[in-house]
Amino acid sequence: MRDTPGAYPRRPDLTAMEGYHSPQVDVDVRLNTNESPFAPPAEWTARLGDIARSVRWNRYPDREARELRSAIAARHGTFADNVVVANGSNEVIQAILLAYGGQGRSMAVFEPTYQMYSQIARVTGTGIVAGQRRDDFTIDASEMRRVMTEYAPDVTFLCNPNNPTGLVEPEALVRELMDAAPGVVVVDEAYAEFAEWSAVPWVADEGRLAVTRTFSKTLSLAALRVGYAVVPDWMARDLAVTLLPYHLDAFSQAATLAALDYVDEMEARVALVRAERDRISTAMTGLGITVWESGANFVLFRPAGPGASTVWSGLVERGVLVRDCSGWRGLEGCLRVTVGTPEENDAFLTALGDVLARA
Repeated sequence: MRDTPGAYPRRPDLTAMEGYHSPQVDVDVRLNTNESPFAPPAEWTARLGDIARSVRWNRYPDREARELRSAIAARHGTFADNVVVANGSNEVIQAILLAYGGQGRSMAVFEPTYQMYSQIARVTGTGIVAGQRRDDFTIDASEMRRVMTEYAPDVTFLCNPNNPTGLVEPEALVRELMDAAPGVVVVDEAYAEFAEWSAVPWVADEGRLAVTRTFSKTLSLAALRVGYAVVPDWMARDLAVTLLPYHLDAFSQAATLAALDYVDEMEARVALVRAERDRISTAMTGLGITVWESGANFVLFRPAGPGASTVWSGLVERGVLVRDCSGWRGLEGCLRVTVGTPEENDAFLTALGDVLARA
């Protein structure tokens, strides 16, 4: 046995990596991780005991998750062969990079965007090429074409709406990216229910587009960790190779399937979240804060005067936690707040106004 961790033969590049994390603080109002502020329907929660008792715990789960995939496919008007399910959409992203990335291959993103794309790329040994967004966080079509032509990435990720900026990409730009990209295009729609349009109808078996989704936001199932992708059937077969066998447990499959009975109820909350998002944005603008228009369940903002770190600390002192994005490239001075319940949003705005008044 070797005595010290440094003596173990870890990959040299792994030493320089850090795991993805969102720092947590014990506060009354936590608005930093883009979760739904609402619990799932009580009727669904009451069914979980029966669901647990129905599981044959001594048997492996359905490796193909056929029933769940069929239900998801019906929701999107497609076929089960075009649906891949996994432990959160991040596992789908990892499976895609295992299939089409790796040593000698590259992945393209447009920064600033969701940090997990680059994190998973590093872990899978995939090279990273990054195009830069404009100052308003939109993507210039000429910059997009430059990245596609100069680097010929094997996989291109586009988060829509974009995290952490909240920007909804124009349909024409995404279409142009699909035409220009030489490899697989992944449109990550973790926040799609809060936006105006979706790329899911564009997925075709003869194409190279994959659209990833999650149950963590609108369906209030962040703790369950189930995500999926709508993909061409040939891609689904490839991802079945890179996903581990029996990767999605039987309880998660059954509980998610039951949750789909309450889609209408849970999606009705989207209107409330949107209204609260607009209320927060308007109130912050009235405080002299720079606010970016969002199509998601969060708002990116840049407070004037005291600076992001001071405002973040002041909010924590008043029992409110938001995400400090000021250390990320292109997001200097920025914070991000998740839309909470009306009461949580009131607490945030009150605390924010107090911090700014005392600065």
